[in-house]
Amino acid sequence: MSKERARRRAEREAEQERLVALRAEREARRVRRRERIGRVTALLPRRPVRIAVQGGIMARRRRAQNGLVAVLFFVVQAIAWLLWSSWTARFGVFVLSVLFVPLFVTLVFDRRS
Repeated sequence: MSKERARRRAEREAEQERLVALRAEREARRVRRRERIGRVTALLPRRPVRIAVQGGIMARRRRAQNGLVAVLFFVVQAIAWLLWSSWTARFGVFVLSVLFVPLFVTLVFDRRS
């Protein structure tokens, strides 16, 4: 019986040693990876500090409105490009769009009234 116990204990210890070696290898790999990333990032220029984006209701609404205006502007341009092959017509639509965007924004999104 003691030989069987000794054999099982030896198997447990061997398994524990294998797990310890595996953990040590993983940790060493993790450390090497961190060092490699650190060396690469040290070569890169530092990014400027980003100013926090305001997250209030008015700021979100303004961002949504600006996005809508930009999407509509690009949709109008795409439609003009698809409908007319004349560069003069395309340029005319572009100029009119640039002129009418402030008017559109004022009429649709103005909160003073």
